[in-house]
Amino acid sequence: MSESLRVSLVQTELVWQNPKANRTQFTELLQGLAGQTDLIVLPEMFTTGFMMSPETHAEAYGGETFTWLQTQATNLQAAICGSVATAFEGQYTNRFLFATPDGVVQFYDKRHLFRMGDEVNHYSAGLERKTFNYQGWRILPQVCYDLRFPVFMRNRNDYDLAIVVANWPAVRRKPWRTRLQARAIENQSYVLGVDRVGTDGLGLAY
Repeated sequence: MSESLRVSLVQTELVWQNPKANRTQFTELLQGLAGQTDLIVLPEMFTTGFMMSPETHAEAYGGETFTWLQTQATNLQAAICGSVATAFEGQYTNRFLFATPDGVVQFYDKRHLFRMGDEVNHYSAGLERKTFNYQGWRILPQVCYDLRFPVFMRNRNDYDLAIVVANWPAVRRKPWRTRLQARAIENQSYVLGVDRVGTDGLGLAY
């Protein structure tokens, strides 16, 4: 593991259900990071906001956002990650994508779907807990509601850094911060949390 890992956390308002506009926005936000960072983290469903219409707005695995991530990773010479509503093999998943400068993209599908937000009725839960290796750092990807399940996040001496991408409402800001700190303490690891900001198309504030 390298002694340091320069990380850029990008929290911004998202254009509701508009992948093209969000990719354009992030391209502009990220362009100054070339050579300044090793890892860029974007929010959950960073191309659409947390939406329950995947049949209309989910993207094919290997599609435009997948390619965009590869391009950004290569141009910026940094890994870049975030989750995207993805259509794959006849199912919809909330898929965490992790692209590295060599063009490789790894993925993790959100395991714990947010029942209160009806996510369980629109997406399929992931089946595997995964870790990625980057610059010698072992990284555990997690998506939003996964944070509420400490046993699933338990460090089995298999990760150095956990990344939690989210669309976590402002009204629950305190539990968000408290749980991030708790996961770091109980697992003796670094934990990064990246949320979105602003208001979504349903009027929910972040």
